[in-house]
Amino acid sequence: MSTKLPVGILGATGIVGQRFIQMLEHHPWFEVAWLAASDRSEGRPYAEAARWRLKTAIPANVAKMTVAPARPEGAPKIIFAALDAKIALELEPQFAAAGCAVVSNSSALRMQSDVPLVIPEVNGDHIRLIETQPWRRKSGGFAVTNPNCSTIGLVLALAPLHRRFTLETVMAVTMQAVSGAGYPGVASLDILGNVIPYIGKEEEKMEEETQKLLGTLNGGHVDPAPFAMSAQCNRVAVEDGHTESVAIRLKHKAKPEEIIAAWNDFRDEPQHLHLPSAPEQPILYMTAPDRPQPRFDCDLGAGMTTAVGRLRKCNVLDWKFTVLSHNTIRGAAGAALLNAELLKAKGYLG
Repeated sequence: MSTKLPVGILGATGIVGQRFIQMLEHHPWFEVAWLAASDRSEGRPYAEAARWRLKTAIPANVAKMTVAPARPEGAPKIIFAALDAKIALELEPQFAAAGCAVVSNSSALRMQSDVPLVIPEVNGDHIRLIETQPWRRKSGGFAVTNPNCSTIGLVLALAPLHRRFTLETVMAVTMQAVSGAGYPGVASLDILGNVIPYIGKEEEKMEEETQKLLGTLNGGHVDPAPFAMSAQCNRVAVEDGHTESVAIRLKHKAKPEEIIAAWNDFRDEPQHLHLPSAPEQPILYMTAPDRPQPRFDCDLGAGMTTAVGRLRKCNVLDWKFTVLSHNTIRGAAGAALLNAELLKAKGYLG
């Protein structure tokens, strides 16, 4: 008999749901036991219901699973959610109220004051907000979220600098891959040979999520980080990997070698606890003048390492640099999976 914990996936047929399945196939702690998606998929074998878009094959056991109704009845107690925000706002509280641990990639609950928004290397202590949730008190269930795909790489690069030198101003311009829009995503005639300088609500998410993630846990809420933050978001014709051009002002002066050391030396609980999905090096500084690039670098650390490069003086602020992260791994399914691993290590999943 397997000793792994059974988990379910809400939104299992989408791109992020597929990433969950791929990343859980050989996971040492969790195994996929339940899949749910939209009404049109319900009752069908997963291999028929899902239009599989990943380069690896559907795991044989998952391919044969019947897609269940998206209801808590019959679902495992650990749920990975990969839902559109409107649907998530309705369904995720239902599962939490039924006693499930909902580990969500959706934006629906991220900014709710009693819901932890977590990157384990950055603010793992924020998971204590779980104890303030009414679901937790009534049924034992709770919800934990990970940030937006464009926010995660940025915040991983900012966190060690904020800790050592204190951020005063952050400006970020993104070049975001089309896989971030899901499938079928952006029409080819809209994106090929083009840049789309608008992604709905993306800039607002980046700005407010960054300040919550780098904020301070204060009892039953998080005090946002006080630095000024501005984001501009663009969709570009890249399959995977969000690239960001970042400029910052620091409160305390820093030398370039100190900043690079802050990135390369950065480790936290996931590395100390040897969590299965945690990269040995969360941030890697690349010295080549033309790196990082999505084609070559977004799969570093099995897609969980954020690459940084091109550190140089900024004539307006203090420093500027380039950040790259894999948007559907570190920015989505991998982020939620790492959150679940931290929850288990802390005793929240039994």
